[in-house]
Amino acid sequence: MKKLFGIILCLCAFASASMIGMDALGEEQVLGGMAGAAGRGYAGSAKTGEAEGFSLMNPARIAFDTKVVFNVNFEMEWFTAEKSDEYFTTNKIAVPSFNLTFPMGNFGALGVSLWQRYTSTLRESVKDSVTKTTTDIEYQGSVYEIVPTYAVRVPYLRNFSLGASAHLVMGNISRSLTMGPDNSAVSKEDSWATNNLELTDYVEGTWEVNHHPAYYSFAMQYRGKQVSYFFSYTMAHTLLNELEYNFRFSQLDTLAPTEYSREIEVPAMLATGINYRLFKRHNIMMDLSWRAWDENVENIGRSYDMRAVTKTQNDFMASLGYQWDGTGLFYDPYWKRITYRAGGWYKNWYIEDVYEFGGSVGVGLPLGRKGTTIDLAFQGGKRMSESKGNWEESFVGIRLGLMGVSSWGQTRR
Repeated sequence: MKKLFGIILCLCAFASASMIGMDALGEEQVLGGMAGAAGRGYAGSAKTGEAEGFSLMNPARIAFDTKVVFNVNFEMEWFTAEKSDEYFTTNKIAVPSFNLTFPMGNFGALGVSLWQRYTSTLRESVKDSVTKTTTDIEYQGSVYEIVPTYAVRVPYLRNFSLGASAHLVMGNISRSLTMGPDNSAVSKEDSWATNNLELTDYVEGTWEVNHHPAYYSFAMQYRGKQVSYFFSYTMAHTLLNELEYNFRFSQLDTLAPTEYSREIEVPAMLATGINYRLFKRHNIMMDLSWRAWDENVENIGRSYDMRAVTKTQNDFMASLGYQWDGTGLFYDPYWKRITYRAGGWYKNWYIEDVYEFGGSVGVGLPLGRKGTTIDLAFQGGKRMSESKGNWEESFVGIRLGLMGVSSWGQTRR
């Protein structure tokens, strides 16, 4: 298990992320990057069943599971960023989440998730043919969370469940800005001998929750024959980013490092969702989430007259989705066993004047008799900004998820 966690963290570290908000928190991963949820526009946190798996927004959902569920997700995204007359095209490859849930009958259910909450990664080099200089910029960092969860159905009111999760924060971030001569014709080992000074502004640091081991989420779920819904509350918390700044002159000298701590006040989040089932297999679903940001985010860049803060706004997301559930019967025609999904979403980012909308389609492809499924989602959309200082991005992406269902620890009938 430790080796698997290490592989996932390494894959996440080499992702490329959105250009928006890199000096603040970076790009936020929606709902842990679940491929099944992505296929229906990120709606459906109120929908129960083993095929749904873990939900970061609704920890109470797993109380209705009867089998062990394992889920790992992969993401590929291509986007074009533009600002005034500037264009930038890149891609992202990541493993946004790994999830495991384990039911315990009348004693409830346990779950754990490792997911990438924020990411900000970029590598770019710009050369000036007139002055014969070059500027290299590199961002690499992520905020990860390990989320243990417990949920239980309410005694005598078995249609209701309660759930709680703890969010253990970890991660790191680094930013390197190097300005100097164009030494592309000189080997890196010999660049010190060109008599041209190269200056690097370098900063690195780690993430954690300030003064607490974690922050917490609480949820209540109702599951009816046709209608299911949930309500959840995620508490406010402060993210602490311990930073060390260094100025480096070529490869010959380094100034004394400067240590600094930035604290980011993340407000509480309220979320709700509903799933309405028609004719057994048709599901119409809608989710809403809201955070009221009232504090700006201090930027990691504190040199070269960079902006000191990123202004914030209320973080709001509305998603609407549809899903046709496969029959789950092994001897049915394969097309009837496939789950079909479609949906769309609108989101206010935490960054002022940044908005996102998108749409998606997806399928759940069953493998074998035991419930293993490959979830595939295709999505596209646009991130817009009303501020001249921010980038606008058009994106398309593919999400792939492997869902395994098993009866570990349960007695055979």
